[in-house]
Amino acid sequence: MNGYINSREAAKRWGVTERQVQRICEAGRIPGATRFGISWAIPEDTAKPTRTVNHKTGPKPKRRNEE
Repeated sequence: MNGYINSREAAKRWGVTERQVQRICEAGRIPGATRFGISWAIPEDTAKPTRTVNHKTGPKPKRRNEE
């Protein structure tokens, strides 16, 4: 398909594993990526998505020595 690459090609370009690309696609982090049978069609000009960090909210747990 013109204008699209598969997860293997995206993994080579981005320096990650193919499975990681599949997980990113499954999470919906790549706009325009669609499932095509058992593989993914990723827009050719898509840049590697940045990593998102989930911080836990709430107070930090107390250490044993702290009261």
